[in-house]
Amino acid sequence: MFNVILKIISLFFAAYGLYYGVTGIFAFLKPKKNVVNSKKIHKFSIIIAARNEENVIGNLIESLKKQNYDKNFYDINVIVNNSTDNTYKVSKKTGVNTIKCEIPVKCKGDVLKYVFEKFKNHDNDAYIIFDADNVVHPDFLLHMNKSLNSGYRLAQGFRDSKNYKDNWLSGSYAIFYYLQNFFFNLSRKKINSSASINGTGFMVEKKFIESIDFNPITLTEDVELTTICAIKNEKIDFVKEAITYDEQPTNFKVSFKQRLRWSKGNLQCWKNYHRDLIKGFVKNHNLSCVDMYLNNLAAFIQVVSIIILLLGFIEKLFNETFTFTVAGIVGMVVSYVCTIIVSLFVTIYNKKSTTAMISSILLFTVFIITWFPINIVSLIKKDVKWDHIAHDRNMNIDEMAND
Repeated sequence: MFNVILKIISLFFAAYGLYYGVTGIFAFLKPKKNVVNSKKIHKFSIIIAARNEENVIGNLIESLKKQNYDKNFYDINVIVNNSTDNTYKVSKKTGVNTIKCEIPVKCKGDVLKYVFEKFKNHDNDAYIIFDADNVVHPDFLLHMNKSLNSGYRLAQGFRDSKNYKDNWLSGSYAIFYYLQNFFFNLSRKKINSSASINGTGFMVEKKFIESIDFNPITLTEDVELTTICAIKNEKIDFVKEAITYDEQPTNFKVSFKQRLRWSKGNLQCWKNYHRDLIKGFVKNHNLSCVDMYLNNLAAFIQVVSIIILLLGFIEKLFNETFTFTVAGIVGMVVSYVCTIIVSLFVTIYNKKSTTAMISSILLFTVFIITWFPINIVSLIKKDVKWDHIAHDRNMNIDEMAND
């Protein structure tokens, strides 16, 4: 009886993996270009939530000032919160609009809610959200403008990494985002479904954000916004030409805390929105509701699936020792090789040096495995807080262009 239950549960989790595997294949379809219906030049308000970012924020502002876009049609706004360094002074010195957040801030979502309320009467068509450690490609706004003129009200740009060469961990983050860019966001665009908002480098129309009265209640405001869009059947564009270079953690302790917040935030989104996602799918039959239902439940699914795998391993070990041992070793080797092949593919596809990324390609499996203890903690720990991540990679947009 126990063996039958294990098989039934295993089939469910296998179907979960198969779902993402099959939908990811759509990324290989012929490119789908947006049909631009207007030549309007939209006015953007760029929003940068900044805490202690004195070492990096200057490079972001510099890259934004170099946008190939009419300077009369975008403004740069730095919202400083909980800062104990010279972030405010450094930002103010650049001449951009620098605001001290006047409300208690526990996470980035609080800052965005504050700005959206404060800018209700601001003369702009849409917001562009960046993190203070980013640097931005000169054509970013140009491509986001095209997305708006194609009828999209939200769009996610391509999230690249500015320090993928630092060590195996920062490189693994880069591979993680390359996989998400290709097998999720690009695949959804190819089948006219919805991409996902991914923390930074995204655009949202002002009228839309006001229509939903955005009031984030989770640790992951980006996932929460994507979930709300799925429920409302609002498609998110993926604009791979709009590139943001993001700084990745190089310290495992910092990475653990960051990914713990991600996992906990996703679970919070599932808890608060799973019923609405089911209703949204029944009403609109949109794939994005399925995507976000499963994505928000990922931590739970990974933990349970690995436990089931271990229980199955123990059960087989007592009954089919030699055969199972050989099969298990072969299976692990094949899985590891497949991970290397996929990591190598996205590295080459994104024109990155395989030599510089070799440690990350070989150790990306380790990066994935470390999600297991992170997800266990996310399921057990109730009080997970937004911890500030220090950024110190002082790289400008010209360095990224020559990378």
